[in-house]
Amino acid sequence: MARVVLVGLPGVGKTTVAKALEHRLGVAALDADDVFLATRGQSVQDCLRTDGEDRFRELEYDTLCDAVRDDIIYSCGGGVVRTEAARKLLATLPTVWLDAPDEVLLIRVADGDRPLLGDDLRAGIARLRAERSALYDEVAALRVNADDGIDNIVSAIADFVEKRS
Repeated sequence: MARVVLVGLPGVGKTTVAKALEHRLGVAALDADDVFLATRGQSVQDCLRTDGEDRFRELEYDTLCDAVRDDIIYSCGGGVVRTEAARKLLATLPTVWLDAPDEVLLIRVADGDRPLLGDDLRAGIARLRAERSALYDEVAALRVNADDGIDNIVSAIADFVEKRS
C-alpha cells in the first residue's frame, strides 16, 4: 500500500515534493494528473471543462483507489478531499497535508491552467482554502509547511514515513 499520499491546495508543490521523496525513499512517485491522463486519455483540465467537476471527482476517486494499492508516493489533485469516499480512504493511508500561505500559492499558480481557481486567482485560492482546509485536516496524519524549503519538507515527511514503518 502507498508509502505516502500528498494532499493540499493547487500550487503547494505536491508533485515537486513527491519527486524529491522518490529520490530520498527509493519509492516510485506518481502524480494524479499524469495517472489520470494516462488511464483516461484526457487531461484533468479537459475533463473538468467537458464533463464537469462531479464526473471528474468520480473518475479521480477511481484513479486514487487503483494507485494506492502499490507501494508508491502519490501526489493527489487538490480537490480529491471533496469526495467523501476519497476522504475515508485517505484517512486510512499515510496522508500528508502540504500547506503554504496564499501569497506563496499565488506565485506558484500564476502561469498554470487551473480551471477551478477562476479568473481571480487570489479569490479562488481563498475560496478553495475555506472549502478544503477542514477536509485536509480530517484526512492528514501529518501537516507540513510547504514553504519551508524542499530539504526540510522532504526530511519531515521521510521521518514520518520511517516512523510508520
